[in-house]
Amino acid sequence: MLKKNRLIMLALVLTFVMILSACGGGKNNANAPAQATNNASESAEPGSDTTGSSDTSGAIDTSKEVKLKMIFVGPKPVDYDIVFAEINKKLKEKINATVEGEFLDWSDWAQKYPLKLAADEDFDLIYSANWAGYNDQALKGGFLELTDELLTKYMPQTMAAMSDVSWDQAKVNGKLYMVPQNRGESVEKLILYREDLRKKHNLPEINSPETYATYLKAIAQNEKGVSPFTPETGDWKFHNLDRVLLKQQNEWNMFDLDLPFAFKLTDEKGQIFNVYETQEFKDLLVYYKDLADNNAWSKNVLNSKNDHQADFKAGKTASITHNNGTLGALMALMRQENSPYEVALADINQGKKKSVAISTQNGTSVHATSENPERSLMLIDLMQNDKELHDLMMYGVSGVHYEAVGDDKYKATDKNANFTGFSNWSFNSPLNRDNEAFPQEISDLVNGWEAKDVYHYPLETFVFDNSKVKTQIANIGNVMLRYAVPLEYGVIDDIDKGLAELNKQLKSAGIDKIQAELQAQIDAFLANK
Repeated sequence: MLKKNRLIMLALVLTFVMILSACGGGKNNANAPAQATNNASESAEPGSDTTGSSDTSGAIDTSKEVKLKMIFVGPKPVDYDIVFAEINKKLKEKINATVEGEFLDWSDWAQKYPLKLAADEDFDLIYSANWAGYNDQALKGGFLELTDELLTKYMPQTMAAMSDVSWDQAKVNGKLYMVPQNRGESVEKLILYREDLRKKHNLPEINSPETYATYLKAIAQNEKGVSPFTPETGDWKFHNLDRVLLKQQNEWNMFDLDLPFAFKLTDEKGQIFNVYETQEFKDLLVYYKDLADNNAWSKNVLNSKNDHQADFKAGKTASITHNNGTLGALMALMRQENSPYEVALADINQGKKKSVAISTQNGTSVHATSENPERSLMLIDLMQNDKELHDLMMYGVSGVHYEAVGDDKYKATDKNANFTGFSNWSFNSPLNRDNEAFPQEISDLVNGWEAKDVYHYPLETFVFDNSKVKTQIANIGNVMLRYAVPLEYGVIDDIDKGLAELNKQLKSAGIDKIQAELQAQIDAFLANK
């Protein structure tokens, strides 16, 4: 259906362009070739409300100015006012709308995000992602369903540019609640560490869990005032090291980091298991306990609100984990600012199967109660496809925050950091520019993965409908926070006793019912592949 609608829309746009060309004399005709990309949406006069309009030509009435509000995750950029003023000038010209951003800081976004939707606050757009509970929030009714008709009418450029695969990946129970990113990315976790400290203490290359542990313990012993490892804060049931040492190391995938279920990437039958009942998890707890006992992280780790990236940049911590894109951007920034610290990346699971993000890694959803869903969709359409607006949202003001290098690269200025760190990635598209200073070692690493290690598996696009087990899932989450997270950070002295108590509490909370429901849906999904 999407493909058919896209072809129809393309035909209509081409017909409309030919009519305009034949008429001639229009004040914009002389500039049409140069403005074709930026003004495609204006040519079709996209807008919002059509109710009550006497215009039957299909054009959309944008005569009424609309003020939109969007929720982002991440800190409010220092130069928010400067950049969004420019964005709003362009939006006012193109669709007679402006947008105001609200930002949920990384330290507490996980708690605030679902509350924004549950409280039915007044906003129009919200960043959405699989790792931010997209499926769950869609099933709860927080997002507007995006029909073919809405997309075709209000997002013609995106309909023409987005693949059917990407749209399909964003569907929950066959319905769409997100405009996903239109550019893929690798999100495998790596370790960013202080190479100068490794050299200083004559430590071995960090290329395995064992050599990483050696590094952490050596830093703890010899570098006073520097934390060996700082985790990412947030309401995570599994932390970033788990994604390296549990998921990558064992070539597993996990459906949801708020549930303890995994499956082997190579298992075509998709048999799931409770991670907490595996020998691999118990072995990892021994590894973590050893690190905790040797002061690899703060004793106050369970209550920490530290920004791990800011701490690393400031030299307060010797290592952090995150995806390669985020770490690469941080490395580029530190090098641009002539940081006194030499930094490097470590892949401690070399040769292990890697996966790439599906389209829902980043996206934008319309709030189910938005009073301006049409204009909201047009904003997304412009942000993904209008070069001028895309550059503003993604990189800031040209000449202030960045300098364009050709059509697809940019050079960061000394003010670049004043407009970064928040979820503008929902508008990823083929118009993205790459930082010319992005570390070549990361590009080489990712290219190497894509050549031999990236693995596509049957359950890559599976979506779990948890509507029948919502109560049990909430209970499981509470158990994981109370019993599993302390085990993960090695603050429980008796691992065997703590693990037994964890699994006992999970049983009482209804884990068997969730597992049975999840497996039944997986079986049905694979049967229809």
